[in-house]
Amino acid sequence: MSSSSAPPARGSRLALLVVGLCWLAVLFDGLDMFIYGSVLPHMLEEKALGITSAQAGDLGSYATFGMLVGALTAGTVADRIGRKKLMVSCVALFSLASGLCAVSSGVAVFGLGRTLAGLGLGGLLPTAISMVSDYAPRARAALTIGLLMTAHHAGGILSAYVALWIVEPLGWRAAFWVCVVPLLFVPVLARFLSESLSFLVARGRTEEARALAARYDAELPAAKDRTAAGAPWASLLDLFRGGEWVQTLLYWLASFGGLLLVYGVATWLPTLMRGEGYELGSALTFVVLFNLGGIVGMLIAGRASDRFGAPRISAIWFALTAGGVFLLSVHMPLALTFVVVFLTGVFLNSAQTMIYATVSIGSAPAHRATAVGWTSGMGRFGAVFGPWLGGQLLAADKGDWGFTAFALAGTASMVFIGIAALRTTRSERRAGEPRHLVTTG
Repeated sequence: MSSSSAPPARGSRLALLVVGLCWLAVLFDGLDMFIYGSVLPHMLEEKALGITSAQAGDLGSYATFGMLVGALTAGTVADRIGRKKLMVSCVALFSLASGLCAVSSGVAVFGLGRTLAGLGLGGLLPTAISMVSDYAPRARAALTIGLLMTAHHAGGILSAYVALWIVEPLGWRAAFWVCVVPLLFVPVLARFLSESLSFLVARGRTEEARALAARYDAELPAAKDRTAAGAPWASLLDLFRGGEWVQTLLYWLASFGGLLLVYGVATWLPTLMRGEGYELGSALTFVVLFNLGGIVGMLIAGRASDRFGAPRISAIWFALTAGGVFLLSVHMPLALTFVVVFLTGVFLNSAQTMIYATVSIGSAPAHRATAVGWTSGMGRFGAVFGPWLGGQLLAADKGDWGFTAFALAGTASMVFIGIAALRTTRSERRAGEPRHLVTTG
């Protein structure tokens, strides 16, 4: 036991620092992401900015469209200029954009603010996942990513309490002013967050990497898999070389359905529950339970994925999610509904994260951010469609169908990631080693 525990001790201070700072950044990401869904029932009730149900769905899609663009571009940019610079820029962007929402006088300005916030939100998550993957112990890589993503759901819980404690006395604008507070974290992130050692080595900045490793007694990664400086699309093309294109497309399709489900539910859960006859306080309690389930689910799924494989766990989790979301369309006693919402949160949020874990762990350091960013970015098409779909169904007085539509998206993701898991297993048997790192334990 002592011999196996000694190596991880090297660089542990650096790993804790990086994971801790990334966790806080993702916490603010979650707060900004979920705040719109948490205050939306109040905005619709008081007809803030003249928003209708259909417009509310469109506004939810604006943020996710921004996240789509942010995720698609951030991975490639991060692999070129570094994870640290991009993370600092993303936190600054979504914080300032929330200020624009707070001062908006109409739907157009508010929508612009949410779109700009989405750019920062979409860029931050894949970059933070890539950064944490660089420092995570290989046998605990999925668990470390799951731990990071608990911050996203802690932010969701925080958004519900912001709505409960601040919106009633101060109005919906105050909630978006709270989301400007992370701007104070930007100098801390810029000062203390270290750049990825793997990125520095891959870019030939070995002296800088050596100095950083010496400062924290960390192990210097081997200089390999360096992407040519003159080929900005080389990292993306690597995802399609050989037979990798099939696996890449399966991950993208699974991510599409997963994020349609995640952001559709995140945007409309309080409103749909109010439509089922629950008070605003109870509806926001669903948000808290949903995100508490997400925190628990990340830890369970991360550990299970390290043992049994992230694609397999993701497929099982999506199947359970589809069942839970469908049950929400059935009128049940309040206590039972609370349980179903919690369990749905356990499986839904971690199912999507384990797609990211699969891609991140199995990618070479030089293009890890690109791989995760494009998987996240292609999934953002689903994230754009989910809130819009919920708004259209609600406007047509078919809110119950929203749960059914989201359940079907979960079923589709189960199929795609399940096929990817079977393909990976067959590839391992032929090659005798993991290609996309299905198991590390």
